[in-house]
Amino acid sequence: MPATFQSDESYALSLDACDRLARYREAFHIPRRGDVREVIYFAGNSLGLQPKGVQSLLERELEDWANLAVDAHFEGSTPWYSYHELFRETGARLVGARPGEVVLMNSLTVNLHLMMVSFYRPTRERYKIVMEDAAFPSDTYAVRTQLRWHGFDPDDALLVVKPAGRGHSVTAERFEEVLEREGERVALVLLAGVNFFTGQVFDMERLTAAAHRHDCVVGLDLAHAAGNVPLRLHDWQVDFAVWCNYKYLNSGPGAVAGCFVHERHGDNRALVRFGGWWGNDPGTRFRMHLQPEFVPQGGAEGWQISNPPILAMAPVRVSYEMFDAVGMAALRAKSAALTGYLQFLIDEVSPERFEVITPREAASRGCQLSILVHDRPRDLLGDLAAEGVVADFREPNVVRVAPVPLYNSFHDVWTFAQILARHDRQPG
Repeated sequence: MPATFQSDESYALSLDACDRLARYREAFHIPRRGDVREVIYFAGNSLGLQPKGVQSLLERELEDWANLAVDAHFEGSTPWYSYHELFRETGARLVGARPGEVVLMNSLTVNLHLMMVSFYRPTRERYKIVMEDAAFPSDTYAVRTQLRWHGFDPDDALLVVKPAGRGHSVTAERFEEVLEREGERVALVLLAGVNFFTGQVFDMERLTAAAHRHDCVVGLDLAHAAGNVPLRLHDWQVDFAVWCNYKYLNSGPGAVAGCFVHERHGDNRALVRFGGWWGNDPGTRFRMHLQPEFVPQGGAEGWQISNPPILAMAPVRVSYEMFDAVGMAALRAKSAALTGYLQFLIDEVSPERFEVITPREAASRGCQLSILVHDRPRDLLGDLAAEGVVADFREPNVVRVAPVPLYNSFHDVWTFAQILARHDRQPG
């Protein structure tokens, strides 16, 4: 990241000229307003752009379906029967796992429920779940309904760790305080790797270690972390993790999701789980009705329920191969520079009217900056849309913007700041 930034347009263009990742922008379809102008797309934290390679790969699978039908399971250009195995290594590298610890299946919240079947095993003495404040609603709904399913009152059993004072970030110390006080009663610590609302990156390694000191299971929702920040799930000893592939991982709306199970659990066939035939031992999978007992295969694949959705997996294949080629270190370096530049420009415009609630430290944020707008927040969103900027709004007054290193430029950031400045000069 540059030691200092400058606010003129030529400086932004010079950063783009030196950007080794700039060429990847051409690998994506950028939406347009009218016939010519490309939008400034800062909504990759909600839905990533479509890689241009997706269409041809989908067409290949459709051709195999048309020409081979059921035989494509074993004779297709990429046999469907083993299609999920394509992600054993690319998926593992993406999240810092070992081959066999990652599987793609279902959707994120479905995977979260399946993981809680195995890893939330409450007793009368140890039944509570710890989450961060302002967690993504789907996680909260999943946890509260799981607690009710097990006969607990969510208002008692769910511990929400809040920021200190009037701050927006939840520090590691706050989590550790709660664990010191409640740890003997906590069965599961469930955290986002990156908070969806504030964009804060949690110290996942430190918090996992803190939870394990109190014998708590640790699960992570990496929806806003996978493809955004470097992860080392195996080395951090995380018990399980789930993520979606349609945000930073650009695999399409509702794309098939990812799941990590640490190898110390993956080979434990006695671990309670919901079974399905694709999680069954492949050696006996086709005995069908002759094999009434579910015998899970080893690793994360033993949590599969159904056979892989090929048409949903093909876009993920394109994305993971791109991430594998670029590498998270290079992506992270550009991301830190983009958000650092954006923070600098917002400070130049009006720190009084536009307050960034995402931590200022590069290590504590990813691609996203969440901007608390003190004056006419919805008007700002309208101004941005009118000038070709795609961002999103979170109640009551936060605009989230995510300059994504694969397809956003420093000039995108500079242009966005100019729109903020014009909005700031308008009478309230």
